[in-house]
Amino acid sequence: MDNSVKETEARKRLQLLFDDGAFTEIDAFAKDVDGEIGVVAGFGSVNGAPAYAFSQDITVKGGAITVAQCSKILKVYDLATKTGYPVVGVYDSNGVNLTEGFEVLSAYGDVVKASAAVSGVVPQISIIAGACLGVLSVAANMADVVVAVKDADFYISAPNDVTAEDNYKAGSIDILSESFEEAVASVKNLVALLPQNNIAPTPIFDFAAPSTVAADSMSADDIIKSIADENSIVEIKSGYGNNLTTALATVAGETVGFVAFDGNPVCPHCAYKAEAMIKLCDAYSIPVITVANADGMIKEAQEQMLIAATKLTSVYATATCPKISLITDQSIGGAYVMLVGKGSNADLALAWDNAVASPLDVDASVAFLYNDRLAAGEDRAELKNEYKQTIGSAYAAAACGAIDDVFAPSETRAKIISALDMLAGKRESTIARKHSVK
Repeated sequence: MDNSVKETEARKRLQLLFDDGAFTEIDAFAKDVDGEIGVVAGFGSVNGAPAYAFSQDITVKGGAITVAQCSKILKVYDLATKTGYPVVGVYDSNGVNLTEGFEVLSAYGDVVKASAAVSGVVPQISIIAGACLGVLSVAANMADVVVAVKDADFYISAPNDVTAEDNYKAGSIDILSESFEEAVASVKNLVALLPQNNIAPTPIFDFAAPSTVAADSMSADDIIKSIADENSIVEIKSGYGNNLTTALATVAGETVGFVAFDGNPVCPHCAYKAEAMIKLCDAYSIPVITVANADGMIKEAQEQMLIAATKLTSVYATATCPKISLITDQSIGGAYVMLVGKGSNADLALAWDNAVASPLDVDASVAFLYNDRLAAGEDRAELKNEYKQTIGSAYAAAACGAIDDVFAPSETRAKIISALDMLAGKRESTIARKHSVK
């Protein structure tokens, strides 16, 4: 009888994920009725941080999910729940083993339930390495962060030809990689950035200050680069909601989340993207820095926008992690309430000294407030500038307590670091409930 452990592709994938010599396999000799189990699972360290992982083996009956395979994956979740360490799942399977009928469906339901039970308790990261079809795609997509290889197949209903790249553009994949090796590199960064569980402190890293300094007219991406530590940014969902950048990074060595709008009106896709990022950060008490540069909300797709705006406003209002909002150019109307409002969102609201905060956009405000002066022939451009310098200025908002501090763009990183230090001990009690409805 051969009791040796085969060097399969699935095992090689986990060895690539874990630090050299740090991988210990769980149930290495477990087999199903056919003598093979189709999944490798174990624990070890990833960039020095403890973690669990499993990897499906496409070379064993097409990676077919069996009762025995589910049992092995469940053991990973059981240990992760007891110890409070992250779980990484490498998915590569053509579906369930039909010969096991409803037994395998029930076992698979147990895996989904186990994953849902620890959602927001320990970080879960999925790697879509090859085929991930049917209900398996739902399980993979339940992870906190989904990383996929570009040419992977990822869909729920067959027959289909939906690729990982299609799902990346639809927002269900967070990071798209050219190769499995590139995907693993992203996952290693994520495991390092995220706390080990929902009550563990955020990691602290050595850091280098950014090479750029914040300045007027910067893009959302460049503003993030001017605040975050050098080479620390991991962008999330960059293929979706292109008027918004979301990312994990470090600031002064501490993990933070960025939600950075680029000045356009908030659209439904951007709202859903921001909501997902805030939920991730709030689950693990990661501070959220919102760059609230938004010209209100789009006027099109109002049915979708209402739902999306409701969800985004609710998640900001209920999140108890440290929340810092920064107006860099303008924050108009409902966008201010959602992204900056002291009553509904930010612990600290900050603004650049040339920023505009207004219930209506500048043109509408001028038309409403200065109608008589316009009728008398005064120059509209001059009146707009007057409005920006007075009623709509950041200083006017600060005078009534709507903004906590106003400063030059070059001071941004220092102000953010100071705010993070002050909010590090934040504790917020909430009314006992199961969860919000919206």
